[in-house]
Amino acid sequence: MADNKSFYITTPIYYPSDKLHIGHSYATVATDAMARYKRLRGYDVMFLTGTDEHGQKIERIAKEKGMSPKQYVDNIVAGILELWKLMDVSNDDFIRTTEERHKSAVQKIFKKLYDQGDIYKGTYEGWYCTPCEAFWTERQLADGKCPDCNRDVELVREESYFFRLSKYQDRLIKYIEEHPDFIQPVSRRNEMLNNFLKPGLEDLCVSRTSFSWGIPVTFDEGHVIYVWIDALSNYITALGYLNENDDKFKKYWPADVHIVGKEIIRFHTIIWPAMLMALGLELPKQVYGHGWLVIDGGKMSKSKGNVVDPRILVEKYGLDAIRYFLLRDIPFGSDGNFSNEALINRINSDLANDLGNLVSRTAAMIEKYFGGQLPKSTVTGDFDGDLKRVVMETPLKVEEAMDKMLFSVALTEIWKAVSRVNKYIDETMPWVLGKNPDKKERLAAVLYNLAESVRIISILLRPFMTQTPGKIWEQLGIKDGVLTAWDSVKQWGLLPSGINVKKAEAIFPRIELKAKPENNTVQVKQPDTSTLQESDKELTQEQYITIEDFARMDFRVARVIKAEKVEGADKLLKLELDTGGETRTVVSGIAKHYSAQDMIGKNVILIANLKPAKLRGIESRGMILAASQGENLVLAALDGEIEPGARVM
Repeated sequence: MADNKSFYITTPIYYPSDKLHIGHSYATVATDAMARYKRLRGYDVMFLTGTDEHGQKIERIAKEKGMSPKQYVDNIVAGILELWKLMDVSNDDFIRTTEERHKSAVQKIFKKLYDQGDIYKGTYEGWYCTPCEAFWTERQLADGKCPDCNRDVELVREESYFFRLSKYQDRLIKYIEEHPDFIQPVSRRNEMLNNFLKPGLEDLCVSRTSFSWGIPVTFDEGHVIYVWIDALSNYITALGYLNENDDKFKKYWPADVHIVGKEIIRFHTIIWPAMLMALGLELPKQVYGHGWLVIDGGKMSKSKGNVVDPRILVEKYGLDAIRYFLLRDIPFGSDGNFSNEALINRINSDLANDLGNLVSRTAAMIEKYFGGQLPKSTVTGDFDGDLKRVVMETPLKVEEAMDKMLFSVALTEIWKAVSRVNKYIDETMPWVLGKNPDKKERLAAVLYNLAESVRIISILLRPFMTQTPGKIWEQLGIKDGVLTAWDSVKQWGLLPSGINVKKAEAIFPRIELKAKPENNTVQVKQPDTSTLQESDKELTQEQYITIEDFARMDFRVARVIKAEKVEGADKLLKLELDTGGETRTVVSGIAKHYSAQDMIGKNVILIANLKPAKLRGIESRGMILAASQGENLVLAALDGEIEPGARVM
């Protein structure tokens, strides 16, 4: 049985394709993030991925290309290994089903199941989908096509061996009902129970005679072992099961989690557990079925021509930007929409504006005011306690989310901390403190708090972004070690004073959006000037703004959580706005048109990066949008419900 401090995690072994897309990278990057997180927590991790290389489809493609199946898959596997290196995937093993260590163990598994009566010989006649390597009954077809990929199926009849899957139906139902965490998310669990198990299981075809590219059945020439006994067994053959050295099997099995795409969760939660039950082995602790990356509502696939090449994205935007987007934008388990616009907006808002600016500003101010030597001071101020509370609560929230594989939630919590630290800069105004020699000790405390917050945030990013933490440490003047260990995020004040802090190039340069017109500008429709006064006509002379001008504006959805009249001002309301990651104050001249009570709960559009200004002694951090005509004023509206913090584009 697996050691309590060991952790075994797998991705599905990928079917060889000459066009791996960003959807494949999504699952592997998520698995990698979990593996890295567990290593940081002190676990002995085994992270397995690989390729499933047998089957009729491979044999047919190789023949069309005038190659042997092995030559064909060798070329593709080289590309997969190169891609995982590019994505900085930290897998501990890579299993190929054409390897001898796998083939010999699969043959022993097949023979063992045959000898004990769980595999028997018969004749198969039914519907078969070659691309999915899946057999279907008549009732399972969707309008006569494969229910998974919606492609044509073919009627086949051949002598085959069968696995007694039906024998384990009741036992599987009982196990899944008694272990509610076995299949996640819950929607996948309900689907398996209600759509497949409870309607009844049929025995499974596990050998073929109509092609030869597969692992031979040792006791019956002409039969090759069909895909699912072959492919699914990789999770234990990679550990040495039924081979001479099975130390890894004894150490790591049962697996802690299999991460698989929702389209193959049926095989991993029905066929695979039944096989393990037949072999007398423990079941994996969890199978997690993630969603798809979709474009225009459809799954990415080569046949649809809508694939996105991760190599191009990494080259264009950088590895950590891609890893961050995949894990932040898409709640794990749900489908997520991919678009270049969404990617660029994430890079500009979260990475360039929020994180990148925080690191740059912190390092630059320490350089400017203390010659690059990190100061330390015991002088405290009004905002220090809340800053430390938020930053020190974040690690626990991240751990809770990661233990549930909620990658997006974990990153959201980290970005709440990033937002709080940025707010701390606005609250303490170091540039004002720096002008007053009497405030030098307070300035030292503020800058130390910023640097220590950045240190903790950089460590929390380690599972997700593999290059950024090192770049941050370089600016902070620290190296990977005690100060960057996971446990150190739970201790405040570890950064030693006097270390050399140095501002470097922006970690995430802002990406300028390109508009369709060739001159790269956004055109503003020219108004009718026939009825304008002469002074008004001057406003129409500049009819264009550049896309760079527009991109600098940070429009956000914000929700009014508190509102009150500003004393002594007829037109002004003081609004407290929830912006998704923080609460900020905005003073708005709308009091003659909207009462304070009217505003509570409203979603408004906020210009979030407007320079703060003081109105009636109140610092206003932003402006909300409204349209006016004569005496009439109307707030800019949103068509539909959306959460605070969303970008307005």
